[in-house]
Amino acid sequence: MPSDPDNPIDPIHPGEPTGSGDSPRKPPEAGSDEAWMHRAAELAMRGQGLVEPNPMVGCLIVRDGQVLGEGWHRRFGGPHAEREALAAAGERADLSGATWYVTLEPCCHYGKTPPCSGAVIASRPARVVVALRDPFPAVDGGGLEHIAAAGIPIELGVGEAEVANLCAPYLKRVRTGRPWVIAKWAMTLDGKIATSTGDSRWISSPESRRRVHELRGRVDAVIVGAGTVLADDPQLTTRPPGHRVATRIVVDRHGTLAPDTQLVRTARQCPVRLFVGPDADAARMAKLQEAGVDVVRCEANGRVKMVETMLSHCGAAGMTNVLVEGGSALLGALRDAGQIDEAQVFVSPKIVGGQKAITPVAGIGLSAMSQAHGWETQSIERVDDDVHIIVRKRSKSA
Repeated sequence: MPSDPDNPIDPIHPGEPTGSGDSPRKPPEAGSDEAWMHRAAELAMRGQGLVEPNPMVGCLIVRDGQVLGEGWHRRFGGPHAEREALAAAGERADLSGATWYVTLEPCCHYGKTPPCSGAVIASRPARVVVALRDPFPAVDGGGLEHIAAAGIPIELGVGEAEVANLCAPYLKRVRTGRPWVIAKWAMTLDGKIATSTGDSRWISSPESRRRVHELRGRVDAVIVGAGTVLADDPQLTTRPPGHRVATRIVVDRHGTLAPDTQLVRTARQCPVRLFVGPDADAARMAKLQEAGVDVVRCEANGRVKMVETMLSHCGAAGMTNVLVEGGSALLGALRDAGQIDEAQVFVSPKIVGGQKAITPVAGIGLSAMSQAHGWETQSIERVDDDVHIIVRKRSKSA
């Protein structure tokens, strides 16, 4: 992907899967609809961490093999990709007879910006190529209908797989009301996240830890369990600051979060939300609230039910991406609930051994290895001596 010094593409979150044991995808032929849409997807990726809860969108205006204008949605509340492409082309540019390539269906409603479908129509294009229909209720086919009603041919589905992967977090939130869940952990070569004594600093390399901070800087929440807070007393902040300030969330069934932890002491500087069960002590929770902690009491006390409640709460708050950094009990509850969408794993060439050494994902788990399929590899990359692996849950259409 080409880089932009003012808005770099996140190198740790590629927009297209490499497949799962299959041969690499053949690159699209230069000048084809697929190639132009791939370029639009590359542009869209530049909005990562800046546009949410809106989707990342890219747009190209092409005529006779020449790009007349290109753009992407740069920030939440700002112009959409189509209007950025128009601005790049220039107010007086003659765009008639051009082909528009847009990764997501142009909007057709007034929100924070005017509708884009009208702007596309006004440019008198020869045709409009769209990768993916937008399921957002205020759009959901309306933009395509508006353009088609003007007599402009539409081709839908070009580059659909790549763009669906790119927009997966947005699509999940719109369709389910819950955010995209990224599970992250660092482990040794023999699959341990700590020794039998609980020591875990440091498994991964400094460069791997830097990448985790980059990841924190583009998500809406960083989530841990009570055991992780007790063991590590983490800050869960992004250093240096990223595009977003993530809410720090603790899932703590019994409400054991101590007032002298770094999270509580900094709650007024950076948001902290505590999800507790119905039996958490009311007086203790009141003191945490006085310190600036947002306490959410869940009706159910079981781990799986609590994480489902927590995710629904995050979705209702407009969160698109959340990062879960452990511990193993919380990750196990999310796995048991079927709520992990992506895993980013850093494997270090260390071997610690020990039956009692902690593994990344606890919970009930699966009873048969045949049930463990359903994931596809997005990327595998060496980081110093570590290996950074990104996998995603395979889409039902795959």
